[in-house]
Amino acid sequence: MNKQVYIIGSGFSSLSAACYLARDGYDVTVLEKNNTIGGRARQLCKDGYTFDMGPTWYWMPDVFDRFFADFGKTPSDYYQLTKLSPAYSIHFDDGKPVSIADNYEDIRTVFEGIEKDSGLALDRFMAEAKSNYDIAIKDLVYKPGESLMELVTLETVTKAGRFFKTIEKEVRSRFANEKLAKILEFPVLFLGAKPAQTPSFYSFMNYADFGLGTWYPKHGMYAVVQAIKTLATELGVQFETGATVEKIEVENGKVQGIIVNGQRRETTIILSGADYHHSETLLDKSYRMYSEKYWESRVFAPSALLFYVGFDKRLSDIDHHMLFFDADFEQHAKDIYDNPRWPESPLFYASFPSKTDSDCAPLGHEAAIFLIPLAPGLSDSAVLREEMFQKMLTRLEKNLKQPIENHVVFKESFCINDFVADYNSYKGNAYGMANTLTQTAFFRPKLRSRKVKNLFFTGQLTVPGPGVPPAIISGKLSAQLIQKYCKP
Repeated sequence: MNKQVYIIGSGFSSLSAACYLARDGYDVTVLEKNNTIGGRARQLCKDGYTFDMGPTWYWMPDVFDRFFADFGKTPSDYYQLTKLSPAYSIHFDDGKPVSIADNYEDIRTVFEGIEKDSGLALDRFMAEAKSNYDIAIKDLVYKPGESLMELVTLETVTKAGRFFKTIEKEVRSRFANEKLAKILEFPVLFLGAKPAQTPSFYSFMNYADFGLGTWYPKHGMYAVVQAIKTLATELGVQFETGATVEKIEVENGKVQGIIVNGQRRETTIILSGADYHHSETLLDKSYRMYSEKYWESRVFAPSALLFYVGFDKRLSDIDHHMLFFDADFEQHAKDIYDNPRWPESPLFYASFPSKTDSDCAPLGHEAAIFLIPLAPGLSDSAVLREEMFQKMLTRLEKNLKQPIENHVVFKESFCINDFVADYNSYKGNAYGMANTLTQTAFFRPKLRSRKVKNLFFTGQLTVPGPGVPPAIISGKLSAQLIQKYCKP
């Protein structure tokens, strides 16, 4: 069999898969429609400022370690990591922010200072979270989602109840203080669903947070993209940018070719790391596994309104990562999941990479990334974006107790329309499909097409789910399936 593989898209899952396939003897070409690689993890450089356009959190360092170890490497061969201290801070409406330290004992002390005896409750909660992490990250997430039986192990059977109880109920049965509840519910937002819809088994995200810490790769998450691309290139992977895939050719139920920028290329194996829904539109309708009705019925993770902002001064009293929960958390969640609309008073996240990395901004200046979660599929306009920006700046000035707006040198925004245009994202979603109970593991869209032989998928809409570490794992799983099913 011809061992040529074309990979559509160059996000983390595609880059990961490319490395594994090239290592095992495949001739791999990555096709990226944009002018730079990285997918949602691209980089914006302007006037001496540098911004990650997508992911900004480096969690689960063990997943990155495991990926590079598969190639006899370590992350430090490619980039420098710093453990953030504090990991992040959260601002509430009482004007008393909470800092999450870089070690568990200090975090425990903070909890005790807010709610008496919460330290012991946190110990018990974290012991369970670590147990879940060990089961999930060391085993379950490395299953390809081909069979429901993948989920059935001695460990998961004993934890079956954790899949039917929610994070919200688990947390609030242990902690009465609203601040502490919000802090513990925050990490599952990375999974794309409300805490009230997320199985409590996903408390393993709390261990990723408090147990493993929050890290920063020098020059941002794009340094990780560049690292994996470098590794892929060392393994012989070819990259093409400005390469728009227009059609996947199928004959007698088997991949035969791919149309790129109007030209046909013959191939018998294709892996798409592009948006799953979009990838299937590259096929004739009879070869698609999932209908429009199916996609409409799914619970999608939020989209996002992002701002990349340069300030002409250094800001005081900021942390690298800051969460602003000084508005109604539940109302904003309803505006995303229950009654989709632009929020009146949005929660938002701020990242100040120049706080840690002076290369991200000119001397004496500050670089900032702001994110407001939104429902996917909303109408998007410059007017609405500006309204959100002004609301956010007003709250930011109030919380940080300093003038900010007059020090904005420039700003660029990225929202629903841009997710559609740049990434062919279904309804402009930013994170893929939420990890609810009925959208976990085997229940997610498949890595392997059941209708087209030698057509595979990878990325945040499939197994194991949204986020950078899951995307890297997804690439490995897809590569393994190609090796399993594409025999000479």
